[in-house]
This record gives sequence, structure tokens and C-alpha cells, in this order.
Amino acid sequence: TTTSQLLPNGNPTTTNGKAGGGGGGGGGGGAVSKGQEIGTGAGSGIGPTGYSPTSGTFMKLKTYLLALRPWSLSASLVPTLLGSALAYRSQWAAEFSMATFFLTAFTVVTVHCAGNVVNTYFDFIKGIDKQKADDRTLVDHILTKDEVVSLGAILYMAGCGGFVLLAVLSPAKMEHLALIYFGGLSSSFLYTGGIGFKYIALGDLVILILFGPISVLFAFMSQTGHLDWTTMGYAIPLALNTEAILHSNNTRDADNDRRAGIVTLAILIGRTASHVLYAMLLFTPYSLFFIFGLKYSLWFLLPLVTLPQAFQIEKRFRNEQTMHLVPRQTAKLNFFFGILYIVACCCAQQLPTLGLRKH
Repeated sequence: TTTSQLLPNGNPTTTNGKAGGGGGGGGGGGAVSKGQEIGTGAGSGIGPTGYSPTSGTFMKLKTYLLALRPWSLSASLVPTLLGSALAYRSQWAAEFSMATFFLTAFTVVTVHCAGNVVNTYFDFIKGIDKQKADDRTLVDHILTKDEVVSLGAILYMAGCGGFVLLAVLSPAKMEHLALIYFGGLSSSFLYTGGIGFKYIALGDLVILILFGPISVLFAFMSQTGHLDWTTMGYAIPLALNTEAILHSNNTRDADNDRRAGIVTLAILIGRTASHVLYAMLLFTPYSLFFIFGLKYSLWFLLPLVTLPQAFQIEKRFRNEQTMHLVPRQTAKLNFFFGILYIVACCCAQQLPTLGLRKH
């Protein structure tokens, strides 16, 4: 699942949603971009449609990449890094493997990308993504529905391939890894597909669990082979911050979502309560770090350097004119916030749990 299902996509600056006609080196019928229409200049093998085959291939790959919402991937990558860092600091650090680390990151990120694509497809099919939507992939015909479906299937298969290799290399029992992995994979699909947790006010709960405790536990178990539930507590600051991304997005889109007939937490509690909840999600992690810093190690005060930026974002959230900027800014804050948190966990002499030690 995907926070960034939740995150605004923004409009790709090189696309205009114009459907291709049937000519030229880029293939007919598909959506083409301005970069393809304009071409690359003289002497570069430009075809009759105004662009070279090489340029057309590059623009198509870029279109697929943008459809994955790469700016949102920190929501799954940072918890994976945290779980791996905790494994390195644990009593099972001797089993740490870089190959396992990269396979874990690949597996988690590909499932996240697949969830983003599934979200794009079902939001469009259900009529939620319309002309004013932030996700322009299908609205502007940048990709066709069949291309989006194919992309999602490829990503899920790639994630399963990564999981098989991970299960071979990891010291963890396959059934334990499979339980967590396929639970996460199913949730990434069911967030908007099938049951559609997003549409019945359960999306917040799914994101809170997946982009936090489950991701950290999966990374930790992949490295150590052990199930240490105390590691899930470390995921709470990241989970709250990631939920703030979703909640800011849902609050901003509350009117459109209400007209589309879906229900989100932001709609249920109203605008005022949503402002209060967003502030709690944003600032509670800083309170935890302050306590950890005083009780365990001053390194846990390191993420507080992002606190001034958090206050600025919260101020924009309360302003109707600037609220549309908040989800992406919160995601950016989440990345730097998370990296500093991981640095603190790696450098602290004492960690707030009995199961982990300094390595």
C-alpha cells in the first residue's frame, strides 16, 4: 500500500494528454508527450512525427516512471531502512547481510509501486480522479488503462520474484516472511481494489499499520530471522508522520471525495477536528524524540532540527489557499525526519528497549 496513493502526483511537465494519432516511430494510439511532439533537433534521426525513436522510448519510460509516483517511495523505504538498522544494532547483528538488505528494499518498494498503480486505476474507474485530480496518469490519457493494468501486474510479479530470493537468503522461516509479505501485498491491492479500504474510511488504519510496524518488522525479521515485537514500537514516529501525509491529502480533497460518494476519516470528523488531528500526527513524534533524548541518548534529539519546517507546514495546512501544498511538503518532511531518526538509532549508545544493544 502506498502512501503515495495518498500523495498528490502533480502534473508531469512534459505531457499534455494528447492522444497519439497513428503515426511515426513512437507507435500510434497511445498518449504522447510534448517532448515527443517537439522532437530533439536537427541531425538526430528525427522521424516524420517530429521525434527520434530513441527520444520516444525515453519519454515512454519517463511516463511509466512518473506513474509510479517515485517521490512517495520514502514512505516504504524509510521504515525498511529503520528495520535494517535495528537488525544491525541487535544481538543478531552477525547475521546482517547487504544482499538481504537490498532484496528487502527491492521487494518492499516494488509492492509499494504496484499499490500506487492500482490506486491510480481504481480511482479513475470509480470516477474519483477527474479533471481537477492530482493524479493525471489516466485523466490526461498519459497511459491507457491496459498499460496501467500491465504495469501493476509486472510490478507485483517483480515483488514476488524478489520475495522468493529473499526467502532463500534470509535466516527467517519462510512461513513467517510469507505471512507478512503477502499480508502487505494484499493490503496494497485492497486499499482501492476489491473491498476498497480507502473508500470506507479504513484507509487511514491500513496506512498506519503497513507504513510503520509491518514494514519495520519485515525488514528486521529478514535480517535476523527472529520475531522481535519490540521493534514495532520504533515504527510509531514514522507511522504517525506517514499518516499525516494521507490525512492532509484527504482533508484537502474532502469535498471532491464527498461528491464521489466515498467516505474518509477527514469527512467523518469534519474540517476543524481534521486540523487538530493533523497537528497531533505531525508533532507527537517530536514529543517522543524529546523524551528519548532525555532518557536514553541525546542523539534522539537530532530529528528535532526539522521541527521549524513542521510548524511552517502546519500553518499552511490551516490556510485554504496553501493547503494543496501540504501533502507533498509533509512527504518531504517525512523523508528527512526519517533519515535523521535512523542516524540517531545507529549512533545512540543506548536504545529504548532491552532486546537491542549497540553494535
